[in-house]
Amino acid sequence: MQKSTDKSDLLLRLARKGPLRSRELAAQGIPRSYLGRLVAQGLLERVGRGMYQAPNAHITELHTIAETMKRVTHGVICLLSSLQMHGLTTEVPHAVWVLIDTHARAPRSTPSKLEIVRASGSALAHGVEERIIEGVPVRLTSASKTVADCFRYRRHVGLDVAISALREYLTRGRSPKKNRGADFSIEALVAAGTADRVSSVMRPYLEALA
Repeated sequence: MQKSTDKSDLLLRLARKGPLRSRELAAQGIPRSYLGRLVAQGLLERVGRGMYQAPNAHITELHTIAETMKRVTHGVICLLSSLQMHGLTTEVPHAVWVLIDTHARAPRSTPSKLEIVRASGSALAHGVEERIIEGVPVRLTSASKTVADCFRYRRHVGLDVAISALREYLTRGRSPKKNRGADFSIEALVAAGTADRVSSVMRPYLEALA
């Protein structure tokens, strides 16, 4: 009885940290049958296929991103979703934007709507950061790479979004004390533009706004 209680308590502690996938239980030595028991008791809730969380879990505005990255572990949050995370837009995206390898499989089932873009080489690897959201490791493009990506994928997000993101980036770059160590420099932006091969596209707008 004590062993069963210990495993239930452990499962609930894990769920309170953020979204929990059923397949993660094996590493903790917890049978999946515990999920059904705790859901029936109202101590756990199912929020998606194979995804659970505690009813009193701390939910942030980025909860959807955390849930998504539990499933798309090979992806990188990008474009509009990354703009939101970096505070470069006040708009809330209608979907979670994810960058994956050109040859990677698109996820079949996710808890939210996805917008997938693809890249390879430096356009995929450059400027990837990691944050912890609700206990979930989330990879996302840096502020500079996000702006460059908006120009690279301007047909997806619109040139107006790219220009607005660039303007906000430059504004943040002029107030380094507010950026908590994040890099909003021109140098970082030029490097990201080079990785994305959009330097020539960005240059006129950068010269006009800088």
